[in-house]
Amino acid sequence: MNIGKVNDEFFRRSIAGKLGAPAPDLVVGPAMGVDAAVVRVGERYMVVAEDPIFPVPGLPLRDFGWFTVHIGASDVAVLGVKPRYMTYSLLVPPATPEDDLAEIISSISETAAEEGITIVGGHTGYYPAVTVPTIGGVTVWGFGDEVVTPAGAQVGDEVIITKGAAIEAAGLLAQVYGDDMLAAGIDPEIVREAAAMVYEMSVIREALLAVEVGGVHAMHDATEGGVLRGLHEVAVASRVGLRIDAEAIFVPPAAKVTCQHFGIDPLVSISEGTMVMTCSPSVTGEMMRAFDRAGIRAAVVGEVVPEAAGRKLLRDGREEELTVPDRDPFWEVFFRDLLAREGA
Repeated sequence: MNIGKVNDEFFRRSIAGKLGAPAPDLVVGPAMGVDAAVVRVGERYMVVAEDPIFPVPGLPLRDFGWFTVHIGASDVAVLGVKPRYMTYSLLVPPATPEDDLAEIISSISETAAEEGITIVGGHTGYYPAVTVPTIGGVTVWGFGDEVVTPAGAQVGDEVIITKGAAIEAAGLLAQVYGDDMLAAGIDPEIVREAAAMVYEMSVIREALLAVEVGGVHAMHDATEGGVLRGLHEVAVASRVGLRIDAEAIFVPPAAKVTCQHFGIDPLVSISEGTMVMTCSPSVTGEMMRAFDRAGIRAAVVGEVVPEAAGRKLLRDGREEELTVPDRDPFWEVFFRDLLAREGA
């Protein structure tokens, strides 16, 4: 069963060449691993991103708004531009009470206001084909004088990640299967810590902070495929090599326990909220201090090298190719167990 984003080969074969009419003002268009598009508007750049949002079983409706805004806005922020406007399409089953619908709408509005984002339009409706409240698409955009893209990494840059690996995977699995983890004897505090990681699935703060410090050349949100895929996508987009120390890629203790319990590799599991970035070595110290002052854990995990040097991962004293699996292991575990539970 295919779950999650289409693979690279399908993108190249069936999407990349089917993009409508060409436009000379399109600066960054659709590409694997690119978080948002960039269009030149006069003397400025418009950065625009699109995402679907699905509810997490067991989470309050009010949290739906937080995810809708932060997941959409993060994709704009990692291009170095403050998210400013948004639209969304809210689709719900016909039996959805109006109070529930109003709760979702209010939560989206309140979260957008907290982030300084104005909702300028959208669509809301009841549809029989929809089984759970779903954001068919949230579109977020903003304007800036400069942009930072995943294709900007430069040889000599240092590579930094924030928050650690498997943030989203651990958070969602603990939220949905927390009782199963407790039944297996996992410490309740660990389960609570892992479940709380769903509220770290945003890179707005660290992306805008990095731009404020300056010297950042590439930023990317490590979503499907986790930290290693995020690193790999930056390298491919920038046409550079990497030398990454696997031991430096920290995994929060609760995420490590959760991934071990479900048998998935935290380094290649979905990690919305983990920012991968490269910056000039001259600003690394200042960047790390800024993150520390903001309470954002970060680590230098490697360096950018010439493409001819390859993309290498140092692990257990050995050097290996930095490769990623075709599919994120999180999806199979998440939906397999969810479907099994619903069928029980």
